[in-house]
Amino acid sequence: MSEFSYDIIVVGSGPAGSSAAYSAVSNDIKVAILEKEPCVANSVRTSGVTWIDDIKKFSIPEKFYNKIKNYSFHSHNNKILIKGDTPFAAVLDVRKTYNFLAQRAVDRGADLFTNNNVTKVQLNKDQKLININQNKFTSKMVIDASGFRSVVARSLGLVKQWRVFGTGAEYESYAENIVPDTWSLMVGTKYSPSGYAWIFPVNKHVVRIGVGITRPYSVINQINQLNKIIKNKVGPIKDLGKINPIELHYGLIPNDGPIRNTAYDNVLLVGDSAGYSNPLVLEGIRYAIKFGLIAGDIASKAIAAENYSKNFLSEYEKQWKKSIYKKIISSYMIQKRWLKLNDNEWDDELNIIKNLTACELINFMKSDFGLIDAMKFITKNPHVAVSNFFKILHKTFS
Repeated sequence: MSEFSYDIIVVGSGPAGSSAAYSAVSNDIKVAILEKEPCVANSVRTSGVTWIDDIKKFSIPEKFYNKIKNYSFHSHNNKILIKGDTPFAAVLDVRKTYNFLAQRAVDRGADLFTNNNVTKVQLNKDQKLININQNKFTSKMVIDASGFRSVVARSLGLVKQWRVFGTGAEYESYAENIVPDTWSLMVGTKYSPSGYAWIFPVNKHVVRIGVGITRPYSVINQINQLNKIIKNKVGPIKDLGKINPIELHYGLIPNDGPIRNTAYDNVLLVGDSAGYSNPLVLEGIRYAIKFGLIAGDIASKAIAAENYSKNFLSEYEKQWKKSIYKKIISSYMIQKRWLKLNDNEWDDELNIIKNLTACELINFMKSDFGLIDAMKFITKNPHVAVSNFFKILHKTFS
């Protein structure tokens, strides 16, 4: 007999896991969250960039994020600034946001177990119970929200490790000169040979300076590259003045596109375990929350129906694919092209991007820039209509 028995166990207390648990707790369904670290968000593994219209839908308090309305881009020999009247993007206080989501699940009735590192998951012989960590925990269903490691799905032999992924590092730092409503993205070999670097303000005193590298396109060490560009005050970093690092964040994020099945007998995958991050800027918090909520709802229905089969749970996969599958594939195609650009081509690319309004830019970066939007832009800016950039857009969204 297990020490702890639940209807649903969620592995991971990040935004996907906490949202799934919050949604699943209903109709006397017993739900537990297992977190390997000593507390929620003990380690920060994301820059926390997201979009204001999305997080408002999830009731994230405004005090937990910094609003961004201006967007600067820097390449080897070019720089542009797109100004907006309205903030569209946000930089989250990651710890406060994650704790808010986890507390919301606990307040609704979920049990949270920290310092519980899941190492072994088994489905028992009659395919009815999931055994976790040598029967310490058992459940009828498990939701894998363990992130990049996908510990549940890998332990059960359902998936293999990601082939293409982003690896990032950033220093959260005090800096002398921060423009709190403006972020900077930096592209090209002097910043990151297969990715991008960033400056994301948390508030008027604190900023996140980071570098992302795409494996296996580059094998350079992201922390070494980050230290190098800060030491040499490359590009807009010099404008920050004196920089005093507070802490180092680092993490991995899938960049393979939506290649996995995410519904199996007794198991659902959410968040980075499922791999549905946005390839253009490698952000996925909004997807993690949105589809975590859906996964929890469908899991609770499976418990009520006493049907934990892949066929029943496939409704979850149908819903997220209908919502974002084409958007992710479109972004993935554009991102693959961007990874091949040299420094001169990036200079030219910025000359195209600068014609976008702030709203158009954000819709594009969110993968919400569809064919109709592209055609409107081409009509307004006929001098760029034949660019490869919009050939890609037309081909992708057709």
